[in-house]
Amino acid sequence: MARTTGSDGEKTEAAVREAAVSLIARLGYEAMSMRQLAAEVGVQAAALYRYFPTKEDLLFTLMREHMEGLIEAWAAARPVVADPATRLAAYVENHIAFHIERRHSTHVSNMELRSLSRDRLTQILKLRTAYEKELRAILRDGAEAGVFDVEDTGLTAMALIQMMTGVIVWFRPGERLSISEVTATYLSMTMRLVGAKAHDATTTYSAGEQTTL
Repeated sequence: MARTTGSDGEKTEAAVREAAVSLIARLGYEAMSMRQLAAEVGVQAAALYRYFPTKEDLLFTLMREHMEGLIEAWAAARPVVADPATRLAAYVENHIAFHIERRHSTHVSNMELRSLSRDRLTQILKLRTAYEKELRAILRDGAEAGVFDVEDTGLTAMALIQMMTGVIVWFRPGERLSISEVTATYLSMTMRLVGAKAHDATTTYSAGEQTTL
């Protein structure tokens, strides 16, 4: 990574966060040292503590920003229409796009919960619950409207989250499937999983337009 000018605090802090995500994803939180991180950014190790007093402060910041970004992305993508199938498709599309774009950040957020203190873990889990609550509400609305066949909204929501987030494990840009193709396939699988009625499963929201799967 190119050396970052120390006089520009915002740029330096951003470079620290970016390098930390990459190093933690590759080495693990416990294995990464602040000295390694400083060398990656091109600053003295002592300079890191101006931005993050402890190593855990850094990890917590990365994980909080990841979840807050996901929640904000969904708030921006949430369709104004009330149709549950359209809302579900938008949720799936936004979730996949967000996590593919932030592969390392997603890995850190999923794998390093164990490294947080109890209070900070609770804060991250509250953000996760708030985000997943949106999906449960969509599933519940669809079931109540008779367009979804879902017996357990909580279990179905967890299954969908795991399935969608798992895309980062195997997807690589430029290989057999494009992001749009992966998303279309996952949308189709999602609609089958929730037992969407035929007319709701075949036409769903995608990138602001109606798309036939």
